[in-house]
Parts: sequence; structure tokens; C-alpha cells
Amino acid sequence: MAMALSSRRFYVLCNKSILFKFTQRRRIMASPFRKEKAIEELKNNPYYEKYAQKIATFQNTSPEEFLSRLKEINELKTKPKANTPEERKFSSLSDPKVDITKDSSPTYTKQKVLNDVMKMELIADKDGEEIKQIWQEYHKHKNVIAATIPSAMYDTIHERSLKFPVFLFPLPRDKGYEFILCQFSGHESHFTPLINYQTHKENSPECLTMTHYTDIKEKGLVLMRGEYNKDILNGSEAQCLANQLQLYYGQDNTKRLQLLERFTYRPQEFKHMDLIAELECLTL
Repeated sequence: MAMALSSRRFYVLCNKSILFKFTQRRRIMASPFRKEKAIEELKNNPYYEKYAQKIATFQNTSPEEFLSRLKEINELKTKPKANTPEERKFSSLSDPKVDITKDSSPTYTKQKVLNDVMKMELIADKDGEEIKQIWQEYHKHKNVIAATIPSAMYDTIHERSLKFPVFLFPLPRDKGYEFILCQFSGHESHFTPLINYQTHKENSPECLTMTHYTDIKEKGLVLMRGEYNKDILNGSEAQCLANQLQLYYGQDNTKRLQLLERFTYRPQEFKHMDLIAELECLTL
């Protein structure tokens, strides 16, 4: 199930990725597939080196599948773009036929419950403030991110996740910005680098999985736990993605809501650099 962008060159790659069929007024004639050119374009991505070993392994172990993926990317870059929301499809991390325009956030795996993480009896007689302290202390020395979210705010996050089940978040890197794909599934959100997704599609490994536990929602809290791949993200980067998710999905900000709507329903108006500009405004 998520790829990368830099402020220098990745906009071009993302704009032509296999994930989204952007509306375009003029029709483009298909050109013959050239393996060498396709590989060269992939290598031009500024984050190619970071994932070069995984890509090389995939190419060596499954050469036919690798070539098939390259051909598909080439075909989608040159074929006429969809003109209506109903025609725009997103290749889901788990189901390649999920339509991102539908108001649903399907669950592909069994949803986790709080008892999977900690014993419920430890907090059964505790109030919200006590649970908040216990949750923070419990995760203090673990290689995860964790947070407590007011129930009302989580209601907003979940409601918007049904309406906007897929989005991109820019992540600051040494060479610019890397775009990370996020997809909601029930009360979970799954993240993967966009460059990984372009190569591996629904088999792309996750770099972060955030689970929202609603077991004690009646006490005014939803507990969040995020497990990240240390080979791709560090704790600060995982927290940066979690913060952006809350800013876009949990707060009433007109500009950010417009970006969610454009990305999902009016992709011809969506500009990836707007996401970077928004993040830079927040960090000033």
C-alpha cells in the first residue's frame, strides 16, 4: 500500500503518476513503449537512489512484472485523461478498483481494538485525563508515535476520511520534499512513499500505519497509535505526517479543505506545490 516528490523535479513525476488520471482538455496520441526511456525517467526521480535497491530487487526477481509496470505507467501518461469524476479511479493499496470519488472508507483488514495494545482493565475506572497520561506514559519509550484526540475532533476526522479517503502529504527532506500517499481504511490510515507505489502498486510497503482506537470514545477521547518503518521514516517525520493529517482532516480551515476537495473532485485544478506552500506557511 504510498511516493516521493521534490520541489525541484518531483512535481513532473507525480503529475504523470499511475495513481491519478488528471483531466486534460487536449488529447495526447499514444507513443511506442521504450523500456530504456521508461527506466531513465524513473531514475530521474530525485529519490530514486533511496529506493534503488528495492527497485533493483523487484526488477531481478520479477522482470516480467517490472516491465509490465513500466508499460502501464507509460500508457497512462500518454492516454487521454478522464473527464468525469466517475471515470477517475484510484488503484487502492488493497483493491485496485476502489473509486476515490465514492463516499466510503472501506475496511480491508480486521480493525484493531484497544485491548490488542493494552489491557482494558487498566483504564476501565479512569477518567479522560488519567487515560491521557497513562497512554502517553505507556508509549514514552516505544518506537511509535501516539496521541489522544478529543472525540469531537475525531468525529470530524473520520467524517472527512469518508469523503476524502486518499490524499498526499509533503514531507521535508534534505533534497526538497517527498510526497507520501495516505489512504484511510475504517479507523486506520496507511502511508507509503509515492515512488514506492508507482513501482509496487498495491504491494507497496507501508512506511506508517496510524490506528485510531474508539473503544473509550464515550469518555471523550480517541487514542491514536502510529507504527512506522524506521528504514523509511524517523519519529519526527512520522509525527510530521500525523500532524498534517490532523490539520487537514480535523480542523476547519477553508484553504486546506479546498485542497482536499480539489485533489479528490477537481484534479485539473489541483497543484502539488500548494501543499508545499501550505506546509511552509505552518513552519514559518
